[in-house]
Amino acid sequence: RKVKGGNIDVHPSEKALIVHYEVEATILGELGDPMLGERKECQKIIRLKSLNANTDIASLARKVVEECKLIHPSKLADVEQLLYYLQNRRDASAEIIQQQKKKEKSNKPKDPPPFEGMEIDEVANINDMDEYIELLYEDIPDKVRGSALILQLARNPDNLEELLINETALGALARVLREDWKQSVELATNIIYIFFCFSSFSQFHGIITHYKIGALCMNIIDHELKRHELWQEELAKKKKSDILLICYPENQTLKKDYEKTYKKYQGLVVKQEQLLRVALYLLLNLAEDTRTELKMRNKNIVHMLVKALDRDNFELLILVVSFLKKLSIFMENKNDMVEMDIVEKLVKMVPCEHEDLLNITLRLLLNLSFDTGLRNKMVQVGLLPKLTALLANESYKQIAMCILYHISMDDRFKSMFAYTDCIPQLMKMLFECPDERVDLELISFCINLAANKRNVQLICEGNGLKMLMKRALKFKDPLLMKMIRNISQHDGPTKSLFIDYVGDLAAQISSDEEEEFVIECLGTLANLTLPDLDWELVLKEYKLVPYLKDKLKPGSAEDDLVLEVVIMIGTVSMDDSCAALLAKSGIIPALIDLLNAQQEDDEFVCQIIYVFYQMVFHQATRDVIIKETHAPAYLIDLMHDKNAEIRKVCDNTLDIIAEYDEEWAKKIQSEKFRWHNSQWLEMVESRQMDDSEQYLYGDDRIEPYIHDGDILERPDLYYNADGLIAPDGAVSPDFFSDYHLQNGDLIGQHHFSSSVGVDGFGQSPGVPGRPATAYGYRPDEPYYYSYGAR
Repeated sequence: RKVKGGNIDVHPSEKALIVHYEVEATILGELGDPMLGERKECQKIIRLKSLNANTDIASLARKVVEECKLIHPSKLADVEQLLYYLQNRRDASAEIIQQQKKKEKSNKPKDPPPFEGMEIDEVANINDMDEYIELLYEDIPDKVRGSALILQLARNPDNLEELLINETALGALARVLREDWKQSVELATNIIYIFFCFSSFSQFHGIITHYKIGALCMNIIDHELKRHELWQEELAKKKKSDILLICYPENQTLKKDYEKTYKKYQGLVVKQEQLLRVALYLLLNLAEDTRTELKMRNKNIVHMLVKALDRDNFELLILVVSFLKKLSIFMENKNDMVEMDIVEKLVKMVPCEHEDLLNITLRLLLNLSFDTGLRNKMVQVGLLPKLTALLANESYKQIAMCILYHISMDDRFKSMFAYTDCIPQLMKMLFECPDERVDLELISFCINLAANKRNVQLICEGNGLKMLMKRALKFKDPLLMKMIRNISQHDGPTKSLFIDYVGDLAAQISSDEEEEFVIECLGTLANLTLPDLDWELVLKEYKLVPYLKDKLKPGSAEDDLVLEVVIMIGTVSMDDSCAALLAKSGIIPALIDLLNAQQEDDEFVCQIIYVFYQMVFHQATRDVIIKETHAPAYLIDLMHDKNAEIRKVCDNTLDIIAEYDEEWAKKIQSEKFRWHNSQWLEMVESRQMDDSEQYLYGDDRIEPYIHDGDILERPDLYYNADGLIAPDGAVSPDFFSDYHLQNGDLIGQHHFSSSVGVDGFGQSPGVPGRPATAYGYRPDEPYYYSYGAR
């Protein structure tokens, strides 16, 4: 056997030298003559792990030549030249990683490297594929070696097409994996890794499906997860025995047994996680096709992935969380995650020292935060302060803010932000924002938080409100003004702070300003129900009455703006002098015209009726409403509207009209009687009741709901705390027969004014400052923009 040295080259991707040499084997005869000879070209890889920018090349070259007998000393200069080239060769992979770090974090995990303990000191050659295939038919060690060599080829994308046409090789690999995966983790990992290389390219997915590698991978993953549970149970038993050692220190066998088992367990886990990582990555690539993903879901992929979250391997966890993030966009998968208590498992990763894992975990939490129940769970497990702390980190600020924004949409969680340092951080971001318009995520979050009274107190601390007003008025930012509008809706000390800004807000009410901005300014002013505020002076100084009246014309502006104008009129009408000023300007007929035009819109109807309700409190406007307009007739028509809020405001308004006008009181009372007895009245109008018909009906004929004679003996039907007549009480047409009106006061057994207190604006203190909207909530609450602002 003779060995002959050959050329020396550098490794294409690693810091290593490749030494080519030739082995000549000759079989000699009895006389020493050569009878049979064979030559074989071989390679040896010399890895230079210590090579870096500071390495002494001359010394390293001498060491390589001395230790490698295949290199002749005469080639020392060549070795030195090659080492110098390796030292200065640009590390492409390191450069790519550096670029990726500068860019936004990628959602897709990195390809797995060659696993530790599975590298071989042999360079594979595509021309020797037949030899590698033959190894797959030998014993397990040879199968591992053959699969490792094929894997080395498959990791080079240039070889994939040639491997693809080698059906013998692919068939043999699939067969060995199916038959022997339980016998060797290394073998299973190598073969799955080969198919993973194909899975990185969509055009090769068909071949993986053909050999049913995906289904086999799922079986392997399921089996390995169950094995891991058994290992943990066994380790737990050994640990209990180790604890007994404390009681019996003389028994050292138990301690050694536990240490040996734990060391074995760690080694098994390392190999198992390598297998799980490459198998899951292959499935993740195949899941590009939603049909394939559905098949995986039917085989319980979600449960497997959530179980894998208990591991400690960062690279495996990145892959698992990435897969779960992809699956989480479908409701069925999200529901499976809920069953597995995924939030409890994810909370341990927030925060964590591994940047990529934290980034992808936050993105998964964002997907899950669209579910109300999961948002509730996130708060329960204590994620709120953890996410708030991440706002200070530029890398995670945006994604953490989006999750917190979703949590802030629930009213029950808004107040919890007051017990973190979230609001000071948000205010700092607002004031330091360099652009004219604040980031959408930031301002949307602030808008939601401003819907809570405790949060507003923190926002307004110091010069908070002053700074917000200054920025909003400077840049005319409608979303920032929406936040200010939310702040203004809360009663208490914070509302009083707006006294200083009434003039600034009123000055923005103009057709020259952006409509969205004007809407928010109007909404803010409409919230300022302050006793000390002279609305008449504001209306006159800023000439708001012509503007308000002009916008009431149907079609003169967008509905959102017109509605805010109506609400604003309702607020200023609380003041006696303002109500008179508005009545003289002809706003009441304009409101009636608008009511006709918007009669199908419950919101408009509710707010216009509320304006009438405010105006009938004042003597000057009451006469205009009752005697000069058809407003009472409209109110009678709306008494039995299907919307509960409209009925409530309408009944309260009609009760006051009935108190001050006898003629309308009878009409109102008659309409209520007709409504409550409509069934009986309809029968009377449709049939003539003769004797024969009475006989047919017998004792079962329909009677009036309330008899006229006994109505006056039932005052509880029309007297209650909310008004003169209960909206659901039946009354007869003779209700007012024993009563008469004198100078606007009801004279009789029951005096209405004695049961209704009057506040500084001339209205009942029990009546809310503004009605609930037609949909059961106030228009300045955050529901309107919880999603829209995003």
